[in-house]
Amino acid sequence: MGAMFRSEEMALCQLFIQPETAYLSVSELGETGTVQFRDLNGDQNYFQRKFVNEVRRCDELERKLRYIEAEVRKDDVPIPDNMSQLPRAPNPRAIIDLEAHLEKTENDILELSHNAVNLKSTYLELTELWHVLEKTQVFFTENQESFLLLLYQQEEANDSITRALINEEAQNPSASSRGRLEFVAGVINRERVPTFERMLWRISRGNVFLRQAELEKPLEDPATGNKIYKTAFVAFFQGEQLKSRIKKVCTGFHASLYPCPSSHAERQEMVKDVQIRLEDLNLVLNQTQDHRQRVLHSVAKELFNWSIMVRKMKAIYHTMNLFNMDVSKKCLIGECWVPVADLGLVQACLTEGSKLCGSTIPSFLNIIQTSEDPPTFNRTNKFTKGFQTLIDAYGIASYREANPALYTIVTFPFLFGVMFGDAGHGIILTIFAAIMILREKKIMEQKLENEIASIFFGGRYIILLMGIFSIYTGIIYNDVFAKSLNIFGSSWKIHYNFTDVQNHHALTLDPATNAYEQSPYPLGVDPVWSLAENKILFLNSFKMKLSIIFGVVHMIFGVCMSVVNIIHFKKYSSLFFEFLPQLIFLLVLFFYMAVLMFIKWILYDATSPALRFKPGCAPSVLNTFINMMLFQHSKVEEGCYEFMFEGQATMQTCFVLIALLCIPTMLLGKPLYTQFCLKPKLKQVGKVLKNGNASQDIELQNTPSRSQTVSVQQDHDSDFGEMMIYQAIHTIEYVLSTVSHTASYLRLWALSLAHSQLSEVLWNRVLRMGLGALEGGYVYSIILFFIFAGWAFFTIAILVLMEGLSAFLHTLRLHWMEFMSKFYKGEGHIFQPFYFKNILDAEDAED
Repeated sequence: MGAMFRSEEMALCQLFIQPETAYLSVSELGETGTVQFRDLNGDQNYFQRKFVNEVRRCDELERKLRYIEAEVRKDDVPIPDNMSQLPRAPNPRAIIDLEAHLEKTENDILELSHNAVNLKSTYLELTELWHVLEKTQVFFTENQESFLLLLYQQEEANDSITRALINEEAQNPSASSRGRLEFVAGVINRERVPTFERMLWRISRGNVFLRQAELEKPLEDPATGNKIYKTAFVAFFQGEQLKSRIKKVCTGFHASLYPCPSSHAERQEMVKDVQIRLEDLNLVLNQTQDHRQRVLHSVAKELFNWSIMVRKMKAIYHTMNLFNMDVSKKCLIGECWVPVADLGLVQACLTEGSKLCGSTIPSFLNIIQTSEDPPTFNRTNKFTKGFQTLIDAYGIASYREANPALYTIVTFPFLFGVMFGDAGHGIILTIFAAIMILREKKIMEQKLENEIASIFFGGRYIILLMGIFSIYTGIIYNDVFAKSLNIFGSSWKIHYNFTDVQNHHALTLDPATNAYEQSPYPLGVDPVWSLAENKILFLNSFKMKLSIIFGVVHMIFGVCMSVVNIIHFKKYSSLFFEFLPQLIFLLVLFFYMAVLMFIKWILYDATSPALRFKPGCAPSVLNTFINMMLFQHSKVEEGCYEFMFEGQATMQTCFVLIALLCIPTMLLGKPLYTQFCLKPKLKQVGKVLKNGNASQDIELQNTPSRSQTVSVQQDHDSDFGEMMIYQAIHTIEYVLSTVSHTASYLRLWALSLAHSQLSEVLWNRVLRMGLGALEGGYVYSIILFFIFAGWAFFTIAILVLMEGLSAFLHTLRLHWMEFMSKFYKGEGHIFQPFYFKNILDAEDAED
C-alpha cells in the first residue's frame, strides 16, 4: 500500500545483451513486465530494422494460424483455451520445428478441404442429375403433340410452309415428335427462374416451351457450405440455331445442363446408375469428413498454445527492433525505463536469458542519468486498480506526484453514500458487488464482451464500498426503502389525550416541554421524524449543513495535500506564497462558517433559560456570513442578539482582513521572490559551475549537478510579466473556486433529498396504495404478487441503477474538480511496460 502514496521511483537503464541471448532475455523480461523500452532507431523506417525478416516470418505463421482456426471454427470444433497457464515463447531452435509443423498442418487441411470440395461438387452434380431425371419424368409422359402444335402456332400466320408442315405432322404426329422436337434439361437457382423464363421467351419469340419443378430440399454449396435452392427445368424447342441460343442463355444464368435420354427405359436405367454412384460417393464423403474431424480435433487442442507462442515471438522481435547494434556488432544496446525496486528482477532476467542460451558472456544493465521526465507507474492490485483507473481517467499523475487514489478509496464511497443514503438500496449494491467478487475467477475466464458489463466488473470493489457506505449513511438517515426503523424507541412522547388526537389533524410536539426527553436517539435520526409534517424542513437544514461541513473539510484536505508535493519537489517558496495563503483564506472564511454551524447546534436549545439562546433567536449562519463579507449588520428581534458569542464581530472583521491580505500574497509573493531573491543565487551558482579551478571541486560536490541547476534556472528564468499573468490567473481561479466549489458540495444535500423523496413516492404510490386497495381474499394475493414485482422493478431500475449512476457521476465530479484541483496537476505519461499479458489482452480486445 506504500506505493499508492506516490508513483514509484524510475531509472533509465542501458541494457547490453549478446545477440545470441537477446531473444531469450527479452522473453524473460516480457514475462515479468518490468521494463518500458525506448526506440533507439527512430531515424530508420520499419524495413531497415535488423529483425524485420523475423517479424515477417511471424506474420506468415499468424496467417497460417488464422486459416487453421477458420477451418476449425467452420466445422464447429471447440477450441480449448487455458488462460491460467499460458505457454512461454519458444526457443529459437524450436521456432523451426514450429514452422514446419504449422506448414504441414496447413497443407494437410488444404488437401482435405480441396478433396472435400471436389467430392461435394461431384455429389452436387449427381444430386442435381438425379433430381432432373426424377422431376422431368412427368414432362415426358405428357402428350408431346400438344407441345408441337403450340410451337407451330406462332409461325402459322407468316409462313405457309410451316402450315403445310403442321398438316403433314397432324396426319402423323408421332413421327413428327420423334424427328423434329428437341429439349434441354438442367437446374437453375430458384431466384433466377422468372428472369430466365422471360429471356428464353424473348430469344425464341415464344417458340420455347419451358416446364419447371422446384426441388423440395435445399442443396449444399461445396465451397461455402451454404444452402442453395434450385429448380429443375426442361425447355422444348425445334432447330439447331435455337438450341445454341438456349445453351448460351443457360450459361449466362449459371444454369447446369445435364444429359437426359428421351426414352423412358434409358432414363430409368440412368436413375439407377446415379443412385448407386450417390451411395458410393456418400460413403466416401462420410469417411473423408470423419478423417477431417479427427485432424481438426487434434489441431484444436494445440491451436491456442500455438497462437500464444507466435504472438509472443512477434512481440519479442518487435521489441528487439528497438535495440541498437554496437559499433563492433558484438552486442545489442537497449534503453528502458525500470522501477528502481525491480532492478534486481531485471538483472535476474538477463542472467536467466544467458543461462538458457548457454552463453558464458553475461548481459548487464547500466543506470544512466537523464533530465527527461520518467513515466508514472503506480503499482496496484485488484482492489486498488479500480480507484487508480478513476484518477487516471482525469489525467496521469506527474512523476512522483502525490497520488489521490489512496484517499479516494475512502472519500469516494463515503461521498457517494451521503448522496445515496438508503440502507436498503445499499444492501442491493453490496450483494451485487459481492456476487461479482466471489465469482471473479469464472467471470475473468469468460472474457466479457459486453462493454457495460466489463465496466461494472472492473469497478466491483468500488461498488462494494459504495454499497457498504450507503448502508452506513442509510442507518444515519434512518432510511431503509423509504421507511424508518424504530429500534431504540423514540425520544419524543405524546402527552395529548385521545380526544385531542382524534379531533386535530396536526399536533405540535414542543421540545421545550416534556414531549422531548432531552436524550437524542442513540444512532441516526429519530424515527418520529418520518411522521412529522415538517420532516423535509428538518432534513433539509440537517443535510445542507452536513454538505457544507463535508465540502469544507474535503477542500482543506486537498489544499493540505499540496504540502506533500511542495516538500518532495523542494519548492519551498510555494509553501509560503501559495499553500499558507490558500489554507488561511479557506480557514478564516469557509471553515469559520462550518464552525458557526457547530456553535449554533451547541448553544441554542429550547430548554435554555436565557431568551437569546432560544431557537427563535438563533441567527442564520448564511446571513451572518454574508454580513461578515459586506461589513453589515442585520436587524434582530427584541431580546435576541445578532452574534452567537462576545467578540464575534471583531473576530469576523479580522478574518475578512486576513483573507484580503492573502490575495496579494498569492498574487505577488512568488513572482517577487523569484525576481529579487532566487535569480541572483542562480546566477552566482552558474558562475561557480563555469569556473574550472580544481580547488573548488570539493565545493561543487555539495552543490546540485549541472543538469539540475540548469533545469531549475530555466524554470525560473522567465519573464516577470509572464509570471505575473500566470500567478494572477491561478489566484483569481482559486479565490473564485472556493466560493463555487463550496456551493458545489450542496449537491450532496440535493441528491440525498431527491433520492429519499423519490423512494418515498415509489413506496406510497405503488406498494402502499396497492396494499391499501386489497381488502382480502385469495385472488388479491396474486394481484399483490404483481404489485410487489412492479415495485421491485422500479426500485432496482430507477432508484438503484439510475440514481446510483447519477450519484456516482456527481461524486466523480467532486473529486476531479473540487478536491484534486487543489494539488493534482496530472501532466505525466503512463508507464507502459513490455508485458506479454497486456499485449495479448489488447489484441484480444481488438479482435
